[in-house]
Amino acid sequence: MISYEPFYNTLKEKGVSTYKLINEFGVSRSLLDRLKHNKPISTQTLDDLCRFLNCNVEHILTHKKD
Repeated sequence: MISYEPFYNTLKEKGVSTYKLINEFGVSRSLLDRLKHNKPISTQTLDDLCRFLNCNVEHILTHKKD
């Protein structure tokens, strides 16, 4: 299972709010909902998040065995 828990930790560490993601980077509320519920996202979206947050993929997601 893919978990986006590291994403929220990265936001906190970098002092970036979801408000800032929506209003400054154009991230949709539906994407944030997908992340919150560990639903699939595209690799393009993953790349965008890494660019916005200046981080690596492992700061956005992790794989957990079921």
